[in-house]
Amino acid sequence: MMRYMTIDFIKFVFEKYTIILIIFEMNNRNLVMEHNTISFILYQPGVPGNIGACARAMKTMGFSDLRLVNPVAHLTDEARMMAHGSRDLLENCTVYERYADAVEDIDFTICTTAKKKAAKVDYLPSSELGSFVEGKLPVAGRIGIIFGSEESGLPGSIIRQANAGVTIPMYAPYPSLNLSQAVMVIAYELSSITYPSASGAQEQEPSSNEASWRALEERTSMLLEKAGILPSTPLYHRILERMSFLKASDARLVHSVTSRITELLERR
Repeated sequence: MMRYMTIDFIKFVFEKYTIILIIFEMNNRNLVMEHNTISFILYQPGVPGNIGACARAMKTMGFSDLRLVNPVAHLTDEARMMAHGSRDLLENCTVYERYADAVEDIDFTICTTAKKKAAKVDYLPSSELGSFVEGKLPVAGRIGIIFGSEESGLPGSIIRQANAGVTIPMYAPYPSLNLSQAVMVIAYELSSITYPSASGAQEQEPSSNEASWRALEERTSMLLEKAGILPSTPLYHRILERMSFLKASDARLVHSVTSRITELLERR
């Protein structure tokens, strides 16, 4: 009697354990699919080992879209060694010669920098990045996080073009974090964000490219220029910088207003 009860019990535990594993695997796949809306872009990385370590840091936190802009050779033995357990991500990353091509399909860009450079006024601390990005998901398609080279970071022009900037607060100003360490911190902060549900996403996401964040920025830029606020002026960049802090509901409102103004101008 005890023997059969033990066998039945083992079968019961095994079945429940199998179900738990299946659910965990499904959730893990969904997590990876959701994380695919966030791209990590390394601008001119100069150390192969760092690229491999970045791939490992990304995969550890569930991210898989790695993009390299004008990098050193990234498939060296050193890079593969540092990408232990994540060589697939390293080998399948996309390489670009020009930064503009790397962000062509990116709707909202966030630059990272060790120092708060003058190209922007407002910088998010890394601890607030998760909630910030989570608030952008309903109105932004793909989000790109941009990291600069080990030697000089990001040029001012790229920081200025980015929608927002983020820094990692440190106890001492020097030395700064290694590139892969910075990627690890940012990936960790983004790993716990909540993505819109499938049904909610259909209701909240822009229905067309005309309603995307990039379209909003382009439309606002056009209206600013018509008002005499040109890209060569600090005010132009300051307005676009502050616009990036709009919540999803406010962004939709600005979408409606700028669309209406544009329609009225086109009728004249």
